[in-house]
Amino acid sequence: MPQTRKPAAEWVAIQANPKAGSGTQREQVDLLVDSLREQGLRPLLFKNRDRLSRILANPELKSRLRCIVAAGGDGTVGDVLNRYPGCPVTILPLGTENLLARYLEIPRCGRSVGEIIAANHVRTVDLASVGERRFSLMASIGFDADVVHRLDAIRTGHVRRASYLKPIWDSLRSYQYPGLRIRLDDDPQTYTAKLVMVVNINAYALGIQPAQSARDDDGMLQVLFFERGSTFQMLRYFYKVMRGTHESLADIRTLRASRIHVESDGAAPVQIDGDPAGMTPVDIRVLPAAAQFVAPPSETKAAIKTH
Repeated sequence: MPQTRKPAAEWVAIQANPKAGSGTQREQVDLLVDSLREQGLRPLLFKNRDRLSRILANPELKSRLRCIVAAGGDGTVGDVLNRYPGCPVTILPLGTENLLARYLEIPRCGRSVGEIIAANHVRTVDLASVGERRFSLMASIGFDADVVHRLDAIRTGHVRRASYLKPIWDSLRSYQYPGLRIRLDDDPQTYTAKLVMVVNINAYALGIQPAQSARDDDGMLQVLFFERGSTFQMLRYFYKVMRGTHESLADIRTLRASRIHVESDGAAPVQIDGDPAGMTPVDIRVLPAAAQFVAPPSETKAAIKTH
């Protein structure tokens, strides 16, 4: 009697940051691998991003993929979202801020992430894009982006919160605040500002929540216009944003749009999710329901153990 062939197991791709590989980061990756094997899933670890792309070009292998794990910080998450559109993603947060992981309530624990993958609860959310580059959280044009560009120019390794001190100081001393002109969707009106934030998911560094009414599944982006530009005004805005009272200011306007065009009197820097994204002019648009994240249902957060 012919034997029935056992179906091949689902597999999980772990895309690790090539710069990570020692200490507690490596320990958490090892815990994830062990947890997945215990759950009957086959883990495959990749540090060479092109190798994973080649494997996913095989339709049969791609059909058995449970998800891709972005093992690293927010930059690794952004890289995975851009390289592998359409693939379910989860996160093993190993970076400094881990903003998206925190928002999705994914703990910094390899064993817990393995259990989340096994449970396979999928959350569909919007993304946004600048040109062909996708991002999940937010974009900004102006002072905030200038800090990001300055940090990128001097960084040599992992970014810590202290890494931002010199770029912030340099931007406060020398940023020129070119005027920004903004158009939303098909509205003929042109808005003006000195700093623009475009928010898809309401999460930012230092626990800042720039747009309380932003939703991740409504097919819209929240757009904040900071109308004044000077060192004093940026410090004032920062204080209000940290307190969560900035949206009540008369010189901050908040609107919603699915497409945003920004140009400026002189070239102004652009950043997305903490990475440089060129200079103005720039077009930003929402990508409705563009990402699937394997994550715990929000009501189960308290039940997840940290190992």
